[in-house]
Amino acid sequence: MKFGIATFPTDEGIAPAPLGRALEERGFDSLFVAEHSHIPAERTSPYPGGGDLPRVYYRTLDPFVALTAAATVTERLLVGTGIALVSQRDPIHTAKQMASLDLVSRGRAVFGVGVGWNKEEMRDHGTDPTTRGRLVNERLRAIRELWTEELAEFHGEFVDCGPSFCWPKPLRKPHPPVYVGGGEAAFGRVAEFGDAWLANSLPPDRLGPLMERLRERAGRDVPVTVYAIPSDPEMIEGYVRLGVERLLFHLPTEPERGTYARLDEFAGLAAAFR
Repeated sequence: MKFGIATFPTDEGIAPAPLGRALEERGFDSLFVAEHSHIPAERTSPYPGGGDLPRVYYRTLDPFVALTAAATVTERLLVGTGIALVSQRDPIHTAKQMASLDLVSRGRAVFGVGVGWNKEEMRDHGTDPTTRGRLVNERLRAIRELWTEELAEFHGEFVDCGPSFCWPKPLRKPHPPVYVGGGEAAFGRVAEFGDAWLANSLPPDRLGPLMERLRERAGRDVPVTVYAIPSDPEMIEGYVRLGVERLLFHLPTEPERGTYARLDEFAGLAAAFR
């Protein structure tokens, strides 16, 4: 079992570089960071977690900048978006940013992707929420072309790019692993693009049947990483029985001292299952 950390890096918490060093020192294999470009003041989209939108959503750093800072001070730590909101991202810029992160990290980048829930945020990027699923799929196809073809082009419903050169190419071949976030509605996306499924906080009793349905849909075994698990040994044991590849503890956004104490707690728990 592999253990990593998922968090919202902000201007009010530990900086990405010392966080990356602390994770590697404690044996964690990965760091996944969230993305929100901005939060519109007028919002009707309900927060999926219920209640008020947490403060970290308003202040999260750009994920590629944060992950680059962590990558440059570590040797083994995987650095991943958890998740990049592809529905709000230009695919050409995103292809270059992700390939650059993979190069800077020497092949340790993971492209966690998703559709997103904040419709007002999407609209500010020119995205129609009603077609965001098709948009994300097409952008992922275009990004893959830009990564893998020396002379790339793409012509679709949303993306239209003539023959173009786009470097750097990712260090990892054929491209950085794509971890697809979302629930069962995203299984088609996982089947087409996913090197892994990034499942969001599902307990083992709910996750097991979904993993079976995903295998049927994809026609293959798909590795599973579970995002934001609780510090519960019984639940971790349940994930172990299911054969989950990786568990991500949710790290609250705090200054360094509080962060190190929480990481020590998580590391002690993870050590019992390695």
